[in-house]
Amino acid sequence: MTTETRQKAHRLGHTAEWRAVWRLRLAGYSIIARRYKTKLGEIDIVARRGSVLAFVEVKARADLETAAFALHGRQFGRVARAASLFVARHPQYAAHSLRFDAVLVVGMWPRHLPDVWRAPE
Repeated sequence: MTTETRQKAHRLGHTAEWRAVWRLRLAGYSIIARRYKTKLGEIDIVARRGSVLAFVEVKARADLETAAFALHGRQFGRVARAASLFVARHPQYAAHSLRFDAVLVVGMWPRHLPDVWRAPE
């Protein structure tokens, strides 16, 4: 991958996250964190609405099918581990219901998919 290609991908990712943040805000979510990184994994967006704390994976692709296909099990495991660490480091959210969502960014309008997977017990 060339430097130029990496830069374009990086810009696309930031633009997609920005659109996802605004989609979630319009739906009544408060954004708690963006690009939350740990040694165990990364969470694109942590959002809260009421008593629900959503850990959101953002995927930007040319079409919905490709974006949905980009969500896979190994990635979910990394997000779930990072989510556990997030809650441990922020005990004020311990009583919230935890949920794992995705936002698929295709064109201008992101699509929010609540509760797309469950963390392993």
